[in-house]
Amino acid sequence: MPLALAACFGSDGDRPTLMGGTQAGGPQPFPDNFRSDTLALMRTYLNNPVGVRDASMAEPVQREVGGRQFYVSCLHFTPRETDGSYKAMRERAVIFVNGRADRVVDRTSDLCAGAVYAPFPELEKMTR
Repeated sequence: MPLALAACFGSDGDRPTLMGGTQAGGPQPFPDNFRSDTLALMRTYLNNPVGVRDASMAEPVQREVGGRQFYVSCLHFTPRETDGSYKAMRERAVIFVNGRADRVVDRTSDLCAGAVYAPFPELEKMTR
């Protein structure tokens, strides 16, 4: 699974990525601003960030992704669908590179195994 996840990550020029660059290869710092970084990333990730319900988040822990250790934080939430309804709860993982939120991953079974979730009301208060 980690290799399959790593294949999804490309290069954005000078930006360090999971698979390349010397900056991403060293020991990773703890993402001190993980809550605000996650909010910023989710605002762009979700088609409609308004009306999210039942949001919870796990503190970042180190996990192996693409053969390297990165901090990963897992999320549970129920987004509002395009028709205004609510369906199934979603689980996503946010991967941090060099202490900053870098990617949202939707295949989370290995990354989020054993995660301990706490309420994340900030995600429920997002606006466009």
